[in-house]
Amino acid sequence: MPSVIVDRVDITYRIYADSAPKLRKAFVRDRKQREYRSVEAVRDVSFVARRGEAIGIIGHNGSGKSTLLRGIAGLVPISEGDVYASSIPVLLGVGAALEPDLSGRRNILLGGTALGVPRAELLDRIDEIIEFAGVEEFIDLPLRAFSSGMRSRLQFAIATSSTPEILMVDEALSTGDAEFKERSDARIKEMLGEAGTVFLVSHSMKSIRDVCTRVLWLDHGRLVADGETDALVDAYEEHVGKGKKRKRRDREEQPPERDAP
Repeated sequence: MPSVIVDRVDITYRIYADSAPKLRKAFVRDRKQREYRSVEAVRDVSFVARRGEAIGIIGHNGSGKSTLLRGIAGLVPISEGDVYASSIPVLLGVGAALEPDLSGRRNILLGGTALGVPRAELLDRIDEIIEFAGVEEFIDLPLRAFSSGMRSRLQFAIATSSTPEILMVDEALSTGDAEFKERSDARIKEMLGEAGTVFLVSHSMKSIRDVCTRVLWLDHGRLVADGETDALVDAYEEHVGKGKKRKRRDREEQPPERDAP
């Protein structure tokens, strides 16, 4: 059964030029519109995700992976095309809902409520969430006293405290030590067993191989391949390896710089 349908989606955003005022503009009203350039972050992407799938999204930096997730989650506007979802996608990381001056414990209640988890369920599971995040000694301190790794672990624990139908993870498994990565992998696999749909953006091909049943490969905003995990990861790693060899060869073939006379 389909859980997400992405139909010919484009996401284009604007990068504006530096708007620092110049002396003339301080005295003369300038009615000209600010200059900008358009960036096509995602171009004509289509696919169907089904319940029970864990879909990895791979590609080089700037290929549109994170932008695509945010577009599906409704956090950035889609320029063209349509996204249909059977329920509200939950993008891992509830940082926008957390308050640095509140304790970790109170942030669990705040962040979980923002995700739609009933308060009674949060209270029942709060000790489990704290233990999973590994922040028992700090949980009653203000969140601003947490390290970045502790905050990320707590955000992961809150976001996965209840199994959404559609969970989206952006590089979460790269945060924390090896033990926490293993627990994160196990939690996502557990959520898969509960018939949700998981999207994972990661540069760790090991995490993609361990967790995902399918892979989408993006390149410059376009979907260039969609298929079985091992085959596509092998092809991607070969592609990346060739690119590194080509860059190294180009550097080696450049003539040495000559000192100026």
